[in-house]
Amino acid sequence: MRLKPESDLITEKESTAVLAINVGQPRPLPGQKHEVLSGIMKHPVSTPVFLSFTGMSGDAQADLVHHGGPDKAVCVYDYSRYAVLERLMNRKLNWGAFGENLTVTGCAEEEVRIGDIFQLGDAQMQVSQPRQPCFKLGARYDYKELPVYFQESGHTGFYFRVLQEGQVALGSQFRKIHTDPSSMTVLEANRIMHQGKQNVEGIQMLLALPALSESWRQTLLKRLNKLGSNGDSSPQVGI
Repeated sequence: MRLKPESDLITEKESTAVLAINVGQPRPLPGQKHEVLSGIMKHPVSTPVFLSFTGMSGDAQADLVHHGGPDKAVCVYDYSRYAVLERLMNRKLNWGAFGENLTVTGCAEEEVRIGDIFQLGDAQMQVSQPRQPCFKLGARYDYKELPVYFQESGHTGFYFRVLQEGQVALGSQFRKIHTDPSSMTVLEANRIMHQGKQNVEGIQMLLALPALSESWRQTLLKRLNKLGSNGDSSPQVGI
């Protein structure tokens, strides 16, 4: 069922826009001793694409164990992060530089919550988890520290699952139509996953979110069980 915008929750201050829709097919990563295929090298498209429950037409991933699938159908990155990364790597970056399907504005990690629902064209999408950067991000630019920077800063971007399939295009209206102010932001979720590994209370709060992806849920449940088996079940307050 399609959701209608909640005008009492979504204000004009929450201005969002899609700057680029990016797709790509798996290709060999440069500079590797052995061939490593990756779908991280994406390019902007100017024609409409169909967004299905598993992703955009014309887009694919090489490693289907760690990438893609219904909970990670669309990768999103906010353009506000580009300037810092251009300075960090001393290079100009193009749309889709970090393998994201949507290069956007108004969706920084501290502004978006797990479970938020957005509409783009005919499609509706829900935030399912932060992105977890892998070595391929650094390999693309021969900058090994890049995944560590993403993880430590929390500026990882995030994934959408698709609730309603449909046609999307550059210029389609992109807006948040549902949010739960009590849910965790993407930035808070990143801090629990990467910096708060002993934070039992934080892990439990994150696990309580119905929209959290299954892969993150399984990782956190294993961590929680391990903490319990070690006798360390005292919550550490602070996210």
